[in-house]
Amino acid sequence: MTSERPLLEVNGLKKHFPIFGGILGQETAKVYAVDGVSFTIDRGETLSLVGESGCGKSTVGKSILRLYPVTDGEVYLAGDRIDNLPAGRLRPLRRRVQVVFQDPFSSLNPRMKVRDILAEPLINFGIVRGGRALTERVELLMDKVQLPRDAIGRFPHEFSGGQRQRIGIARALAPGADLIICDEAVSALDVSVKAQIINLLVDLQDEFGMALLFISHDLAIVEHLTHRVAVMYLGKIVELADRRTLFAKSHHPYTRALLSAVPVPDPTAKRQRIILTGDVPSPINPPSGCRFHTRCPFVFDRCRVEEPLLRSVGEGHVSACHLDHVPGGQVVPMAG
Repeated sequence: MTSERPLLEVNGLKKHFPIFGGILGQETAKVYAVDGVSFTIDRGETLSLVGESGCGKSTVGKSILRLYPVTDGEVYLAGDRIDNLPAGRLRPLRRRVQVVFQDPFSSLNPRMKVRDILAEPLINFGIVRGGRALTERVELLMDKVQLPRDAIGRFPHEFSGGQRQRIGIARALAPGADLIICDEAVSALDVSVKAQIINLLVDLQDEFGMALLFISHDLAIVEHLTHRVAVMYLGKIVELADRRTLFAKSHHPYTRALLSAVPVPDPTAKRQRIILTGDVPSPINPPSGCRFHTRCPFVFDRCRVEEPLLRSVGEGHVSACHLDHVPGGQVVPMAG
């Protein structure tokens, strides 16, 4: 990557949801959905945010989009701080940061034809005024997502799930976004359709150079799409590395457990499966120390009282764990 400032910088992002109760409806507790997340994304780069359901990864995406107000932390887009922008100044952000949602049907207006769905952002941001130029731009977007031009007169219910997701991608492309957040964008699709959508995203990124924040729980999909991977657990990033390093030399026990569960196409291949005991703790009352210590097979006393910080375990590779790795694949407590 270049020495330029990253397109997106997220520093210490927190999003806590208050819980109200009692006779007076006072705040009784908080859900620590995102609790101090930091990462960067360069122009033209894909960063995948992975983890179990409920770990806070979708909340990160919605906080960047300002669909949720940020509790604490800073978010910068191309050097401009966006987490504290007043509502009246969010319009430029909406053009530069777009989103592809998980459900390709509920995210499209069922009463609008595809022509109008794709024309809306073009008109809204003043990119194309109308007339023949608008129709040509809509048809070009249909070409880019490999849908027939004559389908612009149809309604969303007349398309398959994969085709509807292509329409969602075309809508995100329409304003010329610098960053597209894909929030579980392929999880509702069949396996073969997933592969088509992933290949489409890769091709579009090569052509237009936009950055992607790909939120997913499917590491098998992530491996074929991303440049770097950030693994989340209970509101925090526990490991971040480039794709090859993470899949070949993962450091954090939670990452290792996730990778051991990824299906392998070779039925003769043998892989040691790491089974985690217990359930994910509640984000209302997260454990002290390392939040993973209640399920970690390598837990020791320090894990229960001291929260591990992200530390370098290799070039461009950080992990929040009190353990070191030694030759032979053994794991021992970190010195100090």
